[in-house]
Amino acid sequence: MRRVLKWISLGLLSLFGLLSLIGFLFIKLSPQFGGLATEAELQAYAETGHFENGMFINDQAINMTMDCHSIQKMLRETFQPDPNVAPKENLQINKITAESILNRPDSLVRLTWFGHSTFLVEIEGKNILLDPVFGQYAAPHPWLGRKRYHREMPIAIADLPTIDAVIISHDHYDHLDYKSISQLKNKTERFFVPLGVDSHLERWGIEEAKISKMDWWEEKQFKELSIAFTPSRHMSGRRLNDQYATLWGSWVLRGKTKNIYFSGDGGYGKHFTTIGEKYGPFDIALMECGQYNQLWADVHLMPEQTVVAAQEVKTQMMVPIHWGSFTLATHSWTDPIERVTKQAQIMNMPIATPQIGEPIVVGHSDFPRSEWWKAVQ
Repeated sequence: MRRVLKWISLGLLSLFGLLSLIGFLFIKLSPQFGGLATEAELQAYAETGHFENGMFINDQAINMTMDCHSIQKMLRETFQPDPNVAPKENLQINKITAESILNRPDSLVRLTWFGHSTFLVEIEGKNILLDPVFGQYAAPHPWLGRKRYHREMPIAIADLPTIDAVIISHDHYDHLDYKSISQLKNKTERFFVPLGVDSHLERWGIEEAKISKMDWWEEKQFKELSIAFTPSRHMSGRRLNDQYATLWGSWVLRGKTKNIYFSGDGGYGKHFTTIGEKYGPFDIALMECGQYNQLWADVHLMPEQTVVAAQEVKTQMMVPIHWGSFTLATHSWTDPIERVTKQAQIMNMPIATPQIGEPIVVGHSDFPRSEWWKAVQ
């Protein structure tokens, strides 16, 4: 019996060792995990005022304590999520064509939601992509994530016309996708990213000259557009041991006539009021709403907070984002949109609710407002 137990123990240890080696090699060799900052870059980050002990930090502290109670609650919710955590049928989306993009008048400012936090922003003759994730999984491997709710995107990357700029809010997989960036790199003129995210792009073959890495409150001019990188209350990381290694944030995109705010991800905080005072009012704000949980309430907005934050950034209209494509939490897939539209009505906040692929013409009184999700099983 001892000999049998010994061989079983050796077998288990060998299996564990083999799995650990496979995992190490997968992370080490797979390009989707991105790159790492150099020593010189780490020294430069330390001068920002929000980088300590090798990690970026939030202006407001966040509480992500994982005690026995919270771990038990998380495991229970993970294995017993809401029965409607994802739609039972493939979501139907609106298709767009390259011709509709190429033939628009330059005076038109139009936003098209591609699901989750991905947008095509057409502004003053320029094409901007926000957090372009075109893949079917928001994970480094399909085994590690749930499939997207819609099998198609409004347009394939190969069919997109030239993209003037790609803007990235942070490096989590549902916002920065290796395959999407790889397909976009030869048809995109400039990439605007937070500090540290440039290391990922450079590993993926994008020339340093095409990357503008930015710190909070930094501003750049690009083709008569003003682009500012503003704070959010969140985190970063693509590996098991690189939490807070790159910066995260929100973005302001100001043209000659229209002013757009993109929240990225992040919990509620005083930064919304500061952004509104410095850069508002906005014609439209794309506001995070989805994939939340009380266990991580400091780093993701609850739907009711989304409306409050929209008011604080001084926007004339808001669009709820970060929902409608991926299951990254345990609430029902429609909980975000149901709660945020209810709160917007209470607070008299105009809210656009486009279907995926349905355009929003900024400043136009006829904007998407249907409750299309109610017809989905």
